Amino acid sequence: MGSVLSTTWENLPSITDFHPPTPAAYTTVLTVFQYFPVFTLLEWILSWYPAGKTSLKTSPFNVPGRIAWFAMEILGPVNLLWNLSRSTPSLVELPITNQLIVALYCIHYANRAVISPFFSAPSMSPIHAFVMGSAMLFNWMNSSCLSGWLSGYEIPIAGYRTNGADALSSSGPSPFSGRLMLFTVVGVILFFYGMAQNIRSETTLFRLRREEAERRASKRSEDGSPEKNEGNKYHKVYVIPPAKGSFRYILYPHFVFEWLEWTGFALAGLAVFPLTLSSTTTTMRASIAPALRPAPWILPAAWAADRLGLPLPLPAVLFVINAVSNMVPHARWGRKWYVEKFGAKAVAGRGAVVPCCEVM
Repeated sequence: MGSVLSTTWENLPSITDFHPPTPAAYTTVLTVFQYFPVFTLLEWILSWYPAGKTSLKTSPFNVPGRIAWFAMEILGPVNLLWNLSRSTPSLVELPITNQLIVALYCIHYANRAVISPFFSAPSMSPIHAFVMGSAMLFNWMNSSCLSGWLSGYEIPIAGYRTNGADALSSSGPSPFSGRLMLFTVVGVILFFYGMAQNIRSETTLFRLRREEAERRASKRSEDGSPEKNEGNKYHKVYVIPPAKGSFRYILYPHFVFEWLEWTGFALAGLAVFPLTLSSTTTTMRASIAPALRPAPWILPAAWAADRLGLPLPLPAVLFVINAVSNMVPHARWGRKWYVEKFGAKAVAGRGAVVPCCEVM
């Protein structure tokens, strides 16, 4: 056993191989990242999540909410842009379809890292350093996978055609074919619709928190009660959204809309192909990465792509799977928190992310 671990360790790429990722490093991080859903099983068992509504009041490991959130969310686009600026071909040399995917990713995280914490949210509770570090690791791995994919690396999947196998043949589709461009257009529409609705749902929550904080402040002023939370009157003021609009049937519509957003991202990614740019022309030539043994939950997407004769945007598909597997248990525990805080009557039979489902 020791010799196997030693050999595996010796065969791992060096740290410098990940910035930007080499084909071997790309396969390594993708292989590890595809098993992220296994780690989220702990989130179904443990309610411990020291951030947001359930953050710890006092802990030496607390990080100010806005700073922690910014650090967590900004790492992804910074790592992606850094890797693509140093890879060959570079970011400015990539085809327009690849650049579009980069733009969509950065637009999302510009909102998540800057606009949401510093301009939209009335306050942010402290975030435990473990949560911040875990989120940073997730975003680093995700953006590293995306940068290898967008750089043109093709990774073979056992038993299925590779990501751009059809594109490499003269008879196969091109990234600018009508069918794939249709997927791209539909994907971009879904992305922006999901993002707009995600922002709208979160903004509704922020507005309700502000209104509740103002109501409490007004009541204290009338009663002559001493002020609480002098630093920020919105701190730890939470409300349950009324059962109307996007909150009519579920308590976490912003989660569902973010999944829709990344599903659109993956559809748009169908137009990304393995390629290498030369100084005179663009040729569809794959940079082959070592083979990947896929996790079981990737097989349906690989099978569908194989049957439909479409490239498989594996890192983008993996992003959707990992986002859902991470956020569903958070929504489940969040619903439980709502019931304990405001009562079952206020929850009004709503599910967390599935209508009328008390478990989810």
